[in-house]
Amino acid sequence: MHKIDLGNAENIHFIGIGGSSMSGLAEILSQDGYRVSGSDNKASAVTDRLKKLGMDVKIPNAGENIQEAYDLVVYTAAIRPDNPEYIATRKWGIPMMVRAELLEAILRGYSRVVCVAGSHGKTTTTALLTGVAVEGGLDPTMNMGGVMGNGANFRVGKSPCFILEACEYSNSFLHWHSYIGAILNIDADHIDFYGGMDGLIDSFARFARNIAPEGALVINAETRGYDRIVQGLPCRVISFGCGGEYYPENIVFHADGKPSFDVMRTGQRLARVNLPLHGAYNIANALACFALAELLGVTTEKITRGLEEAQGVKRRFEYKGTFNGADIIDDYAHHPTEVRACLAAARQGHKGRVFCLFQPHLYSRTRDLMNEFATAFGDADIILLLPIYAAREPFDPNVTSVMLGERLRENGKDVKCFDDFYTAEQFLRATIVQGDLLITMGAGESHLVGERLL
Repeated sequence: MHKIDLGNAENIHFIGIGGSSMSGLAEILSQDGYRVSGSDNKASAVTDRLKKLGMDVKIPNAGENIQEAYDLVVYTAAIRPDNPEYIATRKWGIPMMVRAELLEAILRGYSRVVCVAGSHGKTTTTALLTGVAVEGGLDPTMNMGGVMGNGANFRVGKSPCFILEACEYSNSFLHWHSYIGAILNIDADHIDFYGGMDGLIDSFARFARNIAPEGALVINAETRGYDRIVQGLPCRVISFGCGGEYYPENIVFHADGKPSFDVMRTGQRLARVNLPLHGAYNIANALACFALAELLGVTTEKITRGLEEAQGVKRRFEYKGTFNGADIIDDYAHHPTEVRACLAAARQGHKGRVFCLFQPHLYSRTRDLMNEFATAFGDADIILLLPIYAAREPFDPNVTSVMLGERLRENGKDVKCFDDFYTAEQFLRATIVQGDLLITMGAGESHLVGERLL
């Protein structure tokens, strides 16, 4: 592992340490010898694990958690200035660093930084590439915003390679300069921050310009704003997908909905891949991974083996168990494109009824993409809506799940709205039978309903 230089800082406190990426960074610093503490609004399996590792983790978030002895306080872009720990940190005059800035400091010690960006698929692709890189003997360090099938959201290696999920929210990914960058796709999201698609595409273009001239950009050939992004880039540009240099042929979906396909590069067949992940969208993720891994020097044989042994990512079409003869799947989909892709994957491998228990994420996203959400659930037979998960946003009475339900009914869908998790759980207990499929869906806590059933 490369030594991390944070100046004279020794005692580091994380506001929101239970977050996927934040907890991984906390463990990376702890392994590097820093004294790490943190806080979160509620306990979780993540915070329990950090405590067992010797970190002082306080629940809940409170101003008295901040101590003068702290040398540095790290927070996420979702933390607002009215947060009690943010206020206390300013009061004590303790230096503060947003998560993206901490990552920037860590990345300075690595010469082969790979940043995986995109509106959809970046967590899965980061996990795929990490597995392939390990299979290829690269021993990479990795940090991502999800949890791999083995329960890890980070990895500490000893090589110059660092694989990073690069999130576009609040322009976080503009802090990082990569040797290789990937843009998997660009879709309308975080429009409240970017003001429109032009602003979003411009941000991805700036991300691409941060790639080292001797490096490369791997980009989906169908990406919105493709020409604007690649025009004048000093680095090499490699495309994948329909019309790209890397593309799939002879695609076959098996009875369980998992695909096999040939990986092609400019007319040459490189490998036949039997992907252990569901959905057509994961074919695109695997192609991006193939291109990225070749740039890192991994052999075709090792790439293929790494992809075929992929464990996937938790909350990405994750099989949780069976209740009353019905399979329960959990998925993080919270954007209309993701909802549509997830349900299509479910329909690909299931012939019975598909129940979708969906918890919208953010008032702004629900409002801005209401029309898209209203047509995204075509492959679901019965849609169950939970109240909106507000996350970082204040309550907005003008946007509700009931409004989304009304729009879905106008499109002929069978929709039921619930005021709480318990009522939804009781409905499912009395309704789902053998041969049904239940998908708990959303970036919030809808998965808890499925877990209670099990």
